[in-house]
Amino acid sequence: MGTHTMSPLGLSSTEECVYRFFLRNPGAAVRDAHTAAPMDGEGVHRAAGRLRDRGLLHGSEERTWATDPGVVVARLAEEQLDAAYRTLRRLADPRPILRSLWRDVPTPSLVGGGGVHAGSAIALDRLENLGQALARIDRAAFHADAEILAAVPDRALVPLSTAHTLSLGLRCLRRGVRVRTLLGSRAPIPGTGADHLRRLRSHGAEVRVAEGLSELVLVYDRRIALVPVDAHDIDRGVLCIEESGLVSSLVALFERLWAAATELADLPPSKPDTDSPTGTQRTVLLLMCTATKDEVGARAAGMSLRTYRRHVSDLLALLGACSRAQAALLARERGWV
Repeated sequence: MGTHTMSPLGLSSTEECVYRFFLRNPGAAVRDAHTAAPMDGEGVHRAAGRLRDRGLLHGSEERTWATDPGVVVARLAEEQLDAAYRTLRRLADPRPILRSLWRDVPTPSLVGGGGVHAGSAIALDRLENLGQALARIDRAAFHADAEILAAVPDRALVPLSTAHTLSLGLRCLRRGVRVRTLLGSRAPIPGTGADHLRRLRSHGAEVRVAEGLSELVLVYDRRIALVPVDAHDIDRGVLCIEESGLVSSLVALFERLWAAATELADLPPSKPDTDSPTGTQRTVLLLMCTATKDEVGARAAGMSLRTYRRHVSDLLALLGACSRAQAALLARERGWV
């Protein structure tokens, strides 16, 4: 039989031996099948009974036939795929399991004596770099099924909104998710960002301009919110909030600003982007988004630390960015990474 066993289809070795016995010996009695399986007669009878219950054998104890292999393999494969799909759906969002487990903790416990409840990791998570933030945005948008809210106060953060709502947002809009975006009244919109917003509006996204908008906020289905640790320095990280009271407060703030905001005027067509990075600069851009330290990025790029940092400086100038996080966001907006 080699490695072509039926175990991936959910059969035990005994069940497979019994099934194969009746393939080779159609019409044989069940009592004769023990010669093909490494079990006693009672174990073989139980295996044959399970196979009969699943429709893999038919007939009587005295005369038994195996169901056609084509039918059997298709049926068992479908059962295994259905089970795997249900498992993947549960694993895709393990938070209900975590919440259930935390409910079984009899008393609040402290982590490292710092006064943080052990269960708070579910409600509040600090994402230290842009790559982690974008991954969390991707996952939140994938699971959103009702509404996405985005408040974007300044130009440096526009790409974080448009990048995630262009590709992910368009898919969300197509499946009926409402997308609302607030822009700061003094936020100049870069050309590519204007193209993104124009496309989103054409697919049903709502965009307004708000006075006094100072905080970047992204909210998914009024359950998950992402905000910068420091409103003026996104390099310090992003907080992912799932605590219902905090999320509700952010949503209430968004709704007040939305009610007072005005519709975004028609966006002018963007100018073509004449500058583009070299192949080496694209490599450095990718490493800026993923490497934790310049030394790590330089080794991965196969260059000296000094050369790596020179490329970083050139990229900041090329993008007109004042920080690496802003450069990474602007590069993502332009489709460079």
